Amino acid sequence: MKPIPFIDELVVTPEVIDDLNHVNNVTYLQWVQDIGEKHWKAKAPEDIRKKYGWVVLNHYIEYKYPAFEGETLTIKTWIENYGGVKSERRTEIYRQKDQKIVAKAKTLWCFIDLEKQKPQRIQPKITEPFFES
Repeated sequence: MKPIPFIDELVVTPEVIDDLNHVNNVTYLQWVQDIGEKHWKAKAPEDIRKKYGWVVLNHYIEYKYPAFEGETLTIKTWIENYGGVKSERRTEIYRQKDQKIVAKAKTLWCFIDLEKQKPQRIQPKITEPFFES
């Protein structure tokens, strides 16, 4: 099965700029989490989203180039793999003007039952909307 990427874009705003005049590192982490949530909400059926959710186990972010105020960035995410109760999501953030990757991330998520707040095994009905056959 091949992952179906989810793509969004944003313009870097003044409030995410740090003392070095580029995007603050913490902002990239927020963007990684935000795009994962947007992907989940866009693809998972509402009945599934009401019963199940995700918690982060860890993030690994690699910063490649700085991004600056006013630049348009493309954020692409996809599910790299999954098994048991865990899923690895990849994210790449590109600067549109030159297509350079400014940051990329690997995030390990744990699938949970929202009511019980306990890990839940990932079933095919959960992953089907995120992959091509």
